[in-house]
Amino acid sequence: MPISPSPSRFSWPALPPLPMPAFLAAMDAPQRNLTLAIGASLLIHALALAVRFTPPDFIDKARERALDVILVNSKSKSRPDKAQAKAQANLDGGGNVDEDRRAKTPLPPSPRTKEGDRLIEAKRRVAELEAQTKAQMLRLKSERSVSAEKSKIDPLPAPEPNLSGADLASSALAIARLEGQIARQMEEYNKRPRKKNIGARVEEYRFAQYVEDWRQKIERIGNLNYPAAAKGRLYGSLLLTVTIKANGDLKEVEIDRSSGQTLLDEAARRIVRMAAPYSVFPDSIRRDTDEIVITRTWTFTNADRLRAD
Repeated sequence: MPISPSPSRFSWPALPPLPMPAFLAAMDAPQRNLTLAIGASLLIHALALAVRFTPPDFIDKARERALDVILVNSKSKSRPDKAQAKAQANLDGGGNVDEDRRAKTPLPPSPRTKEGDRLIEAKRRVAELEAQTKAQMLRLKSERSVSAEKSKIDPLPAPEPNLSGADLASSALAIARLEGQIARQMEEYNKRPRKKNIGARVEEYRFAQYVEDWRQKIERIGNLNYPAAAKGRLYGSLLLTVTIKANGDLKEVEIDRSSGQTLLDEAARRIVRMAAPYSVFPDSIRRDTDEIVITRTWTFTNADRLRAD
C-alpha cells in the first residue's frame, strides 16, 4: 500500500520588533496612536506644499503671440514705416506735441500742484489772526487802565448857572408859547373833516351804494346836458375828483388828468355842478365820515355819450 507524502508546512521567521523612541514607549497606547497620526499628517502636508506645478509651454507661447491693440480717434491714408503699436486704423503722427511720444493713460493731464501751499497759507492766516488778537488785547488793557485812572479822580461838580429873574421869565414865556402852539395844532387837527377817499374800487357796501347812486345821477345829467359843440367832433377821457359834504353839498371839483380838450374838461366841471346837491350821507356813513372824495375816469365817447367809470 503506497504511502502518500504528508504536505509540508512552511512558516516565516518572526521579525524582531522595531525599536521605539523612548518618549513614545513611555506613552500609553491611545496617546501614542494620536501622536503618530499627527506626525504623519504634518509630514504629508509638508510634502504637498513642496510640490510645485509649472504651466505647460503652450500657455507661454500663447502669451507671446497676444496682440497689444490700442484705439485711436483718427486715421491717415499712409501707413507708418515704423509702427509703435497695433490699432484699428493706420495713423502716421498725431497728438498735440511735436515729440515722438505715446500716451500712457487716456485721462487728460492734470495741473501740477505744489504740495504745502494750503498749509503755508493756513499758517500765515493763523499768524495774522494771532497778531490781530494781541493788538486788540493790548488796546483793551490800555482802555481799562485809562478808565480806572479816571474813576479814581473825583469829578468836579458842575457850576450852577447864575440865572437872573429876566432869564427865568423869558424861559417861562417861551415854554408857554410852545404849549399854546401845540394846543392850537391839536385843536386844528381835531377840527379837520373826516374824509373817505373812494376810487373805482370800493370795499364797504355803505360807500359802494352811495357812490353808485352818485355815478348814475352824473351820467343821467351829463347825457341830458351833453356839450353840443363836442357832438360828432370831440371825444376823450379825463380823471376827475369830486368832494361831497355830509349834507350833500358840493365842496370841490378838481381835474387830476386832463383830456387834452378844454371843451371836454369844462363840460365835466359844469355837469358836476349841475348835478349838485347830492344825497345826504346816511347814518351809517355820517357816524365816522364828514366828507367823501370820489375819483373816477370820465369818458366822452364817440357815440356822444358820457360814462363815469
